Amino acid sequence: MNPQAKLISTTSLLLGTSITISSNHWMMAWAGLEINTLAILPLISKSHHPRAIEASTKYFLTQATASTLLLFASTINAWFTGQWDITQLTHPTSCILLTAAISMKLGLVPFHFWFPEVLQGSSLTTSLLLATIMKFPPTVLLILSSHSLNHTLLTTMAIASAALGGWMGLNQTQIRKILAFSSISHLGWMVIITIYAPKLTLITFYLYSLTTTAIFLTLNTTNTLKLSTMMIAWAKIPSLTATLMLILLSLAGLPPLTGFLPKWLIIQELTKQELTTVATIITLLSLLGLFFYLRLAYCATITLPPNCTNHMKHWQTNKPVNPLTTALTTLSIMLLPLSPMITSIP
Repeated sequence: MNPQAKLISTTSLLLGTSITISSNHWMMAWAGLEINTLAILPLISKSHHPRAIEASTKYFLTQATASTLLLFASTINAWFTGQWDITQLTHPTSCILLTAAISMKLGLVPFHFWFPEVLQGSSLTTSLLLATIMKFPPTVLLILSSHSLNHTLLTTMAIASAALGGWMGLNQTQIRKILAFSSISHLGWMVIITIYAPKLTLITFYLYSLTTTAIFLTLNTTNTLKLSTMMIAWAKIPSLTATLMLILLSLAGLPPLTGFLPKWLIIQELTKQELTTVATIITLLSLLGLFFYLRLAYCATITLPPNCTNHMKHWQTNKPVNPLTTALTTLSIMLLPLSPMITSIP
């Protein structure tokens, strides 16, 4: 890809995200989302592979539909109330349309169908952007308008996302699809607490983005895309592959790793809100995701490849590890001691 075109796309991506998260008017938020969509499309289709073209087409159609629904919802609300303020969404029809639009933008169930296919057709770097930065503006809009949305509908979609994200990831062999269903499952955890504690949603998103970035950078360094190639990744950079197991367990939410912190706080807050049944259900559903995280960790560090493989063995290389990967790996494993400070924030 042309360096100038890549620079323009990256700058537009940051500009669109900044416009959306800092806007107070629905038209400005919609414009930022459209800039984001147009900026990421060249990055998805840059390989000129048929699967990349298919992924970019699916992404464009889905995001255009979601943006249209968002604009339609804000226009209906302005027609009846005279308000374009994001926090002043009061019309019932607008609330339902906005819930559908943001769910489609994020990839929540039942609007999740596009996300795994788009990630599978993109490179690891572009998949990282789709799983982290591209989900930040819709998450902010969800938090700003959460008081206007239907609590029961959001809770149902959150539980369905946690269930389907864990269930569909069980039989996958492509790592990008596994991480896509992992993202859907984590979105369920973020959405279920949005109404009661918006700050917890942001904390969960930040820690999820941190851990996912570390995983994608590690996979990019070892050039690993499938479970079969992950089994021989240990021969390239053994130390990095060993820490990959800890990052995956952190993403699964096992103590004493960083990923345990958001789930712990969310379960605690749901219990305070007397939603013990909901907390129990979503905690049990997280065990589905734990299975394929353990399978990834097992393939990365414990399983040795058979001796009769048909491909060339990759032995240890002197390829240097990016310092950013090292820093993010450390943070994604060792941030749990910060929990007293986070819980004391008003």
